[in-house]
Amino acid sequence: MNVIKVQGGKKNHKVFMYALSTCVWCKRTKQFLKHNDVDHEYVDVDLESEEEQKKIEKELASMGCYVYPALLVDGTRLIKGFKVEEIKEALGLR
Repeated sequence: MNVIKVQGGKKNHKVFMYALSTCVWCKRTKQFLKHNDVDHEYVDVDLESEEEQKKIEKELASMGCYVYPALLVDGTRLIKGFKVEEIKEALGLR
């Protein structure tokens, strides 16, 4: 899996995003995290091999997630879609 690491000053949460390279909401989530200086990682699922895409989709489906972006905070909290208030609350942003 081709994981992209984005360095940020806020490292108090482990943030991982499943995204699509063509998804406007995924792009907005990436911009939001970067603008708020949140250290995070992401993968553009549609740029992965077909085999890897199926593996990722199966993993997301096991969590009841069928939408992008899917933001996993601290390995336990899943935020489905671009939900600014939910993201802020999960990451302790004001």
